[in-house]
Formats: sequence, C-alpha cells, structure tokens
Amino acid sequence: MTGVPLLDEVALSADRCIKCNVCNTVCPVMPATDLFPGPKYCGPQAQRYRLAGPEEAWVDYCNGCGACTRACPSGVRVAELNARARAAMVARRGLPLRDRLLGRSELLGRLGSPLAPLANLGLRQPGSRALADRLLGIHRAAPLPAFSRVSFRERFRRLPRPAAPHTTVAYFHGCSTNFYEPQVGEATVRLLERCEVAVELPRQHCCGLPLISNGEFAAARRYAERTLRELLPAVRAGLPIVATSTSCGYTLKAEYREVLGMWTPETAELAAATYDLFEFLRERVWAGTLETPGGELRRRVLYHPPCQLRSHGVGVPAADFLATLEGIELAESGVECCGIGGTYGMKSEKYAVARRVGRAVAERAQEHGAEVVACDSETCRWQIQHLTGLPARHPVELLWEAVGSAGAAP
Repeated sequence: MTGVPLLDEVALSADRCIKCNVCNTVCPVMPATDLFPGPKYCGPQAQRYRLAGPEEAWVDYCNGCGACTRACPSGVRVAELNARARAAMVARRGLPLRDRLLGRSELLGRLGSPLAPLANLGLRQPGSRALADRLLGIHRAAPLPAFSRVSFRERFRRLPRPAAPHTTVAYFHGCSTNFYEPQVGEATVRLLERCEVAVELPRQHCCGLPLISNGEFAAARRYAERTLRELLPAVRAGLPIVATSTSCGYTLKAEYREVLGMWTPETAELAAATYDLFEFLRERVWAGTLETPGGELRRRVLYHPPCQLRSHGVGVPAADFLATLEGIELAESGVECCGIGGTYGMKSEKYAVARRVGRAVAERAQEHGAEVVACDSETCRWQIQHLTGLPARHPVELLWEAVGSAGAAP
C-alpha cells in the first residue's frame, strides 16, 4: 500500500505550468546535448498526454538535479514528473542489467568490500574497464569509487562516546559511507562526540535512491518500506535522524512521497525527523546549545553545494561552518550541477554529457586556485575529483581535521 492520495499534488502540478521557460533556462543538461529537449517539454507539457500511454525515450536524459523544480515560479514539480515518466518507461520496456546493478549499491558494496584489494585492482585495469564498457555500458573512464576493506559499521564499534551527552541522534550513514568512504562516518561521529552529541547506529539498508534514479520504482518502494521499519523506532523514541549524504537525506525527507507516491503518516513522520548533519548542528547553534566549533584550516577550499542540498531548502550550512575556520580561503562554486546525477554520468551513453555539464565546476576550481573541493554528496565528490584531479572531501572531514587536530573544544 503506497498511500497515493485521490488528488496527487505532484501530477496535478503540471496544470500550473505557464510555459515561461524558466525551467529550460536553468537546466544544466539541455545545453549539453540535443538528445534532451528540456524539462518543460519532458515534464508538464508531455504530462498532459501520458494518460494515453506514450512515453518518450528522451526523458531518460534528465539527470534528476531538480533545478527545474526549484526554479519554477508556479510550483510545478518538473523533476518529479520526469522521474515518474522514466519509471513508466522502464515498466513498459524493462531494465538493462547495467541499470539493475547500478541501482543496488548496497549489494555491490557487500560483494566488493570483503575483496577490496582485488576488486579495486580490477576497477583500475584498463582491460576490465573496457570490457565493462562493451558488455554492460559502464563507461571505461567513469568515476567509480574504491571499496573499503573495513566498513564504517565495523569502525563505529571502536569510536569514542561522550561521557555526558547533551543529546542523542540516530545516524543514517548510507551505502557510500559504509562501504566506500568510512572516513566520512568516522569524522561525523568524532565531531558529534566533541559536541557532546551521542550517536546511535540503527539497523539500516540502502534508502532506495539509486533504484529511484534508474526508474525501478517497485523495488524502491520495498526498500522504502524496509527503511521505515528500521528508522521509525528511533524517531518514536525522540531521536533526530541525521544524514551526511544530502541525496539519502532528501530521499527520506521528500522522495518517498513526491516521487514514489508513498503519502502515508509514516513517511511524513520520518521526513519531519530527518536532518542534514550541518542543518542539525546549525539548529543547535541557533538554539544556544552549541558554540560553533573552532579550528584552523589553512587551505584554499572550493565548496560545491550539490543539487540535492539545494532541494532541502536549508541554504548552505556546511559552508557556514567552514567559513568560521581560521586561515581558510573559502569560495562557493556558483555552479548549478556537476553532471554526475548519481549513476547517470557513469553510463556509456551519458558520460560525455555529464562531463560537459560538470566542466564549469572544474573551471571554477582552477579559477579559485583550490587545493581541495568540499561537497556534501558522494557521487558529486567522485565526479569532481575525476574532473579536476583535486581531492574532493565531505565538509565534515575538513571540519573535523580543523577541530580535531587543534584539540579545539566547541
């Protein structure tokens, strides 16, 4: 049971389109390829004809960045309409093996992490990448992450706990932190511990976002129902759900309802309790229960706020915290999208499009003379590092580096 209301606000929002073309002007994909006619045409304009059955193949070239939805002056849920149209196309045509694999990041992590040295060696070999390109359609130069031999959940058991915490949170770490970037989770727990916030780690699995992005909605709803079963006990115990992946966090906050159509009291309950890490910390600063952590970071840092963070509607709290560090030379990218779109830019037919979209980030990093790029989304970090050759790190890693190395107290 998905809880779809009789009047679906997302579907009905198409009728509010005034054909102003604002969505087309902000779309990062439309100028990068002739294969995508733009969000207005693929979204509200095509929506009027979809009840009759036809689905357009070009909707698959939308990378889901959400810029169109955020820019629409009439409140049309353009990106969400496009995501639903892709799912309808997938339901009719079926899904290739590549997209089924890319949609199951947790499964890939569980298979690759125990064999991390061998798996990572294979991912670096030109021959194996060429074979994956030819047989699966995963581009031979696509930015793929390296597996971590020790998962974050294994590391968590050895991390310190605050002696007298002021509050407790439940941490939703996501697949990337658990299997690819455990250092992000470790920095998060250590920083929260320094701020006298205890961290609980509820049982959790993939939130289902990669399945949503690839149009596999039936499986995504099963993942969502499992996530609700796993996280709601913590929510009902009064714990905020804190996420370090802006993509996973936005899935919990909005996409179960607005994309998958799961309009239930349970999804609303989870959404209301979910915070981005820096959104949570900033609220504590505003409430007067936390002083801004201090520290020193003498580096030139370019901060790129990912698309999903903008959709949260909370500003750029990570940049607010980084800006307080002594010695930092911080600039924001001012770029709408890095191009990766989750797994979009890993696909052979879309790799060049993603590179063209992300070129502006690389140019901005060079202009700033950046030594490191900070970004809250994992796939965006992999893409930015691929495009710029610079280390790309989660802001919490940089903040903990400054606070922890200086021994600074909040």
